[in-house]
Amino acid sequence: MSLPVEKSPLFQADVTRQFSWYVDEAGEPVAWRFLAAVELTLAKLGKQPDMGSLRRFRSPLLQGLRSFRVEPPFDKLLVFYRSTEQALQAWRLMHGARDLPRRLIEAEDKFLKAMAKVPHVEPEEHDKL
Repeated sequence: MSLPVEKSPLFQADVTRQFSWYVDEAGEPVAWRFLAAVELTLAKLGKQPDMGSLRRFRSPLLQGLRSFRVEPPFDKLLVFYRSTEQALQAWRLMHGARDLPRRLIEAEDKFLKAMAKVPHVEPEEHDKL
């Protein structure tokens, strides 16, 4: 059985940004192959979520985060994710040569600040809309 994949807004933005880069730098066919490689990687992780390496970061915000390389030839990019019994949560897509702890914390901090600005709606209120 395969876990459903939940893509965070940050993950979706990372994929969109990388897709656009491939369109500009390598052409549309390469960009579409990149997107297919990301989806294949997520499908594999959904079937075997423990395949990725458990990362060891100091920050409590990054605890439990795993990483796994995107399918070749895009394997310099890493999918950062967490898994639960209910879903695989794709959190970020980043180049493996980056200063990962700093970049991941910056992204988490920006995301939390953005989410703090979004009004909270109770489930019962949402159902009435």
